[in-house]
Amino acid sequence: MTKSSAATAPLLDTRALNRATLDRQLLLRRSPLAAQDAVRHLLGLQAQNVKPPYYALAARLDRFTPEDLSASMAAREAVRIVTLRSTLHTHTADDCLALRPFVQPARDRELALFRKGLTGVDLGRLAALARQLVEDEPRTPAQLRAALGAEWPDADPQALFTAARCTLPLVQVTPRGLWGRSGQVALTTAEHWLGRPAEQDPAPDAVVLRYLAAFGPASVKDMQTWAGLTRLKEAFERLRPRLLTFRDPQGVELFDLPDAPRPDPDTPAPPRFLPEYDNLLLSHADRTRVVPPEYRGRTVRGNQPYRAFLVDGFLAGLWKTDGDTLVIEPFGRLTSNRRTEVTQEAERMLAVLHPGEAYDIRFGSVAQR
Repeated sequence: MTKSSAATAPLLDTRALNRATLDRQLLLRRSPLAAQDAVRHLLGLQAQNVKPPYYALAARLDRFTPEDLSASMAAREAVRIVTLRSTLHTHTADDCLALRPFVQPARDRELALFRKGLTGVDLGRLAALARQLVEDEPRTPAQLRAALGAEWPDADPQALFTAARCTLPLVQVTPRGLWGRSGQVALTTAEHWLGRPAEQDPAPDAVVLRYLAAFGPASVKDMQTWAGLTRLKEAFERLRPRLLTFRDPQGVELFDLPDAPRPDPDTPAPPRFLPEYDNLLLSHADRTRVVPPEYRGRTVRGNQPYRAFLVDGFLAGLWKTDGDTLVIEPFGRLTSNRRTEVTQEAERMLAVLHPGEAYDIRFGSVAQR
């Protein structure tokens, strides 16, 4: 597209982008989808900790219970694996086998950062040994570091483990990740755990279309931010004849599926409670469609993430549990009606995820973060 044609593409303002994205993210209204189908539609859920995927689905699905996702994981229909942005995600089995090869270039870049600690290490031999170790029985990261360190005593143990994680699709086996269960991280290969091979050289075009269905309308840079990859422009250009194009308030070209929902910007958006690192907040280069500029960076400090809630579709504050109290910390003043709506949504979340447990709900002030 030329600069002149990009400038004449239909404009989508911030509220229009907000409502479209919320609709794709199942946050404008709760969806009747089953948990497994929602995980697939969303291309996975951030899972740096055990609970966030459950909170993410509780915010999005109409009749969700934690057992819905736990059952899929126990049946090996969903798994936890490092994929997008080099972070741990819960994916369906099919997406694990497709998306992990898709993001391999990012794993190669990550591995390059550890080259100094891998002097003299044959990566092919390391991958073969690590595969044998974790397929003989699931291994903890400490066990894998120790076993690889015995083979290469002069190498950095963490670099050896990172090399195994970057060259092999290592999934966390259950009971890790199950709701209400405990279990240390233990790893095996996706192929071994799922009983079938990963895709070979998956085409990016199909992933582009699915990304737009879950996060669009979006720019090339948006998708690259979501995936942690570069060089996706060629795929968008191949798909251009099948897509619609728009521009955002800054004039950036956005792509979208012709039949995707783009609701009226005045469509009501109920409050929603999100877990830390929810993909809604991380999957665009320009996050102003959900995060007001004055609140940029307020959901994380260093390596410490905070849980967030939305009001009228936009980031409006943080929340936390403190013993048997749920504390809601708005960034700004909420009207009486808004406070009532937020409280009702908090009550619903607690009823879904902590049935039978008594929680007090109170509003607090946000500390400087």
